[in-house]
Amino acid sequence: MIRKLESIFTLSEDERHALQTLPMQVVAIKTDQAIAREGDSPSRACLILSGFAATYKMTGSGKRQIVSFNLPGDIPDLQSLHLKVIDNSISTISPCSVGFITHDDLRNICERYPRITAAFWRETLIDGAIFREWVLNVGRREAYTRMAHVLCELLTRLRAVGLVEDHACDLPITQGEFGVSTVHVNRVLQQLRADGLIELTGDRLKIRWRDVPRGTMDEVSSRGHLCRSRFARSERATDWTASFF
Repeated sequence: MIRKLESIFTLSEDERHALQTLPMQVVAIKTDQAIAREGDSPSRACLILSGFAATYKMTGSGKRQIVSFNLPGDIPDLQSLHLKVIDNSISTISPCSVGFITHDDLRNICERYPRITAAFWRETLIDGAIFREWVLNVGRREAYTRMAHVLCELLTRLRAVGLVEDHACDLPITQGEFGVSTVHVNRVLQQLRADGLIELTGDRLKIRWRDVPRGTMDEVSSRGHLCRSRFARSERATDWTASFF
């Protein structure tokens, strides 16, 4: 969490100490286990310390729709600090280490350190922007672009917390969790590989943006947002995530 906040602003020594000494109960949770359930009225929030989790909604017939992936440094139920009843569920999709922080302790640190409050508020706004992209993904984007966009998002968010090396990261997400059929996911991933855009070995993803021929930039951008301009660390970067991290 500290590293994620420091991607936004430089913490003072007092702020850093307050976060480092924030009381929390750390729990190891296996894959496919509930962290929070829709309808709960929690008295604590969860901080993902390691591993991947997912926020999801359920239909009346029992079908699940994942609406966001939760990565190390995320507090996916921060809204529970102000909303008595949560309207979504959170479950692990890999083995996770989760730190549970009481709402009272969160309120206390927010009252004492206004900049930390502002950072939490900013994170909530970023989550809202990501949700809007997911709505567009599910509702209007074709599968190729949808998959490429999600991979871009995950790589960028993981980079913010220091979990990316040479444009590669661990991605312990099953094909079914991408929101389309396994057959469709396989087809899209094969196309992304064939286009020279990604390498995917087991749970390890690498985006090969440096290898994409310049002549194909426009096509790649229109199809999946995987192009040099999306990942270049320059003032000309155009990917929506560049403004967030």
